[in-house]
Amino acid sequence: MAANRIKVWDPAVRLFHWALVVLFAVAYLSGEESEALHAYAGYGVLGLIGFRLVWGFLGTKHARFSDFLYGPTATLRYARALMAGKPIHYLGHNPIGGWMIVLLLLSLFGACWSGLKLYAIEEGKGPLARVPAIIAPAKADEAGGADEAGEEFWEEVHEVLSNLTLALVFIHIAGVVVASRLHRENLARAMVTGYKEKQD
Repeated sequence: MAANRIKVWDPAVRLFHWALVVLFAVAYLSGEESEALHAYAGYGVLGLIGFRLVWGFLGTKHARFSDFLYGPTATLRYARALMAGKPIHYLGHNPIGGWMIVLLLLSLFGACWSGLKLYAIEEGKGPLARVPAIIAPAKADEAGGADEAGEEFWEEVHEVLSNLTLALVFIHIAGVVVASRLHRENLARAMVTGYKEKQD
């Protein structure tokens, strides 16, 4: 049985994946409940994004962006084959899965950045609280009036990007289910064990 298995995901990729699942869930669910927990979960997500960017260039073969970021031709070819129910098998991420990772990282970063902006305006805390007002307005002016327009704007941006990320997560899960069935492999288990079954 072991002869039919091949190592695909290294421990760092797997730890990143599941830590991100936990921290995003904590951040999303604690948004209205606990400011401190929400903020620390957001910092954790930012740290994971930073790690993944570095690992995307220096990591193992299937962790690298060069292994799973394909051009439009290959991506469209895969999408057509997927719609036909006969997708091309990739040992690492398929082209659509690769671009989903990029979208998730961008939406997560946007949600974290907008959260930091909001934290700086509302509470005068976080790394952006020390940035000049043109980038992150201070909590209040001398008259005691908060930058309500800025606060409202960044709150809306943060909420939209957080919900966009959640929607992308559900699409990602659906993609994993579909690809697992079509390729007859358990992709979720592979992200736990690191191994996939060899395809003929």
